[in-house]
Amino acid sequence: MTHLLGLTGSIGMGKSTTATMFRDAGIPVWDADATVHRLYDVGGAAVQPIGAVFPSAIADGAVSRPTLNRILSGDPGALPRLESIVHPLVAADRDAFIAAQTGPLAVFDIPLLFETGADVWLDTVLVVSAPADVQRQRVMARPGMTDETFALILSRQMPDADKRARADVVIDTLTLDGTRDAVHALIHTITGRSHA
Repeated sequence: MTHLLGLTGSIGMGKSTTATMFRDAGIPVWDADATVHRLYDVGGAAVQPIGAVFPSAIADGAVSRPTLNRILSGDPGALPRLESIVHPLVAADRDAFIAAQTGPLAVFDIPLLFETGADVWLDTVLVVSAPADVQRQRVMARPGMTDETFALILSRQMPDADKRARADVVIDTLTLDGTRDAVHALIHTITGRSHA
């Protein structure tokens, strides 16, 4: 039976970097954001149903995220309609990934893990975290990031302290080496497998 490990953390906490460390250690990782990107791309399963509800959101056979974001910000009722299309497609992709697993551990990289109730089907939830000043420094270094955008993103995410309180495991991502050591230790704890 494959152990299902959820990985989450607020923006700038090192979630993507940590997911890469699991991949580098040979652990399969399912990425919620990458799945949505695939569904929105040309030929993706979400393009036709989203186009049926939001025709202006389709450009060149794919979902235009900037246009879709404008629709969502201008219409409070749009998000539930979009989620009713996208969530079942994401769940089907995730279920297919789970069914294909034969190893001792699989990781699920889910930004809004607690917010979407994913913690109910996972065996363990890992939250990556860093002090608020480090988080801010990392996020503000991203191209095009503004104080307003950062504040908006934070307002949509569960506070870090709440995530830490609900986590089964917390890894502090202050240094790459420290994070990698903690990832390898966790893999060993769950699978009994150690890393060189």
